Amino acid sequence: MLRRVAPSLRRAPASSTPPLCGARLPDPVSPSPLAQWRRCASAAASASSSSLPPPPPSPPQGPPRQGGGGSSASSLNPAEVAKFAAIADTWWGSQGPFKPLHLMNPTRLSFIRSTLCRHFRRDPYSAKPLEGLKVIDVGCGGGILSEPLARMGATVTGIDAVDKNIKIAHIHAASDPTTASIEYCCTTAEDLVKENKQFDAVISLEVIEHVANPLEFCKSLSALTVPNGATVISTINRSMRAYATAIVAAEYILRWLPIGTHEWSKLVTPEELVLALQRASISVQEMAGFIYNPLTREWSVSDDISINYIAYGVKKRETP
Repeated sequence: MLRRVAPSLRRAPASSTPPLCGARLPDPVSPSPLAQWRRCASAAASASSSSLPPPPPSPPQGPPRQGGGGSSASSLNPAEVAKFAAIADTWWGSQGPFKPLHLMNPTRLSFIRSTLCRHFRRDPYSAKPLEGLKVIDVGCGGGILSEPLARMGATVTGIDAVDKNIKIAHIHAASDPTTASIEYCCTTAEDLVKENKQFDAVISLEVIEHVANPLEFCKSLSALTVPNGATVISTINRSMRAYATAIVAAEYILRWLPIGTHEWSKLVTPEELVLALQRASISVQEMAGFIYNPLTREWSVSDDISINYIAYGVKKRETP
């Protein structure tokens, strides 16, 4: 049975290992994110016509890409790899193109810590709740998720298709004894499947919207997960709210991300993700949304999955 976010996760404080209780939702009378985007747009328009960004593209009217079928041996999208290789040097710059991920990271970790501790029957309040677990971060980038997972005690492997990302992640992790043991490798999930690698937990955040074939990607993640292991995926919903905020506002108005980072037609709806994971023998157990409060500049876990969302699933046991 699919669960929505637990009440204790609805607020994630800005720390790498946030507590999981005593949480509250932002004040319900706070302005909606869309209202904030509109104010930003109005302010930008009145400031200077010469500084206006180029007009954002209209959302596609045709059918989105299909997530299934095909016999592609890899879900790798060369254009997306090149896109992120161009900004690889900025992974650990908290004010650079990856600022949104740095801001969102405590909230993502709060959800991951809670679900994995519940799944593996661990104490979420211990110093190293993931100790003894083999975890892989698929699409690790510069390692901003891999490092806190290692600090929670997990044996972490981070993989990415961009060699520059791996080099940066390795250098940054080596500076701290608690993260120096992370194994980084420039490869793909499909290649690791061929090597018969498996992990207790497979995590892939903000990646599926950049792959060529979401269904094949989910199948690879499933193959990397041990039977009854956990899989966690986060992405952006293909909704008009997401188009207005994650693309128009974040890329064209606020300039949080380089223009073209996301393509609306490549985004995946929660229904599509659940179906793709089911076809890959992963049963989604819990789903939650991430919402941003522009007044406090903090992300919170929410029941609202209309924009950013995260899903936790369990791989079905193999039948003899």
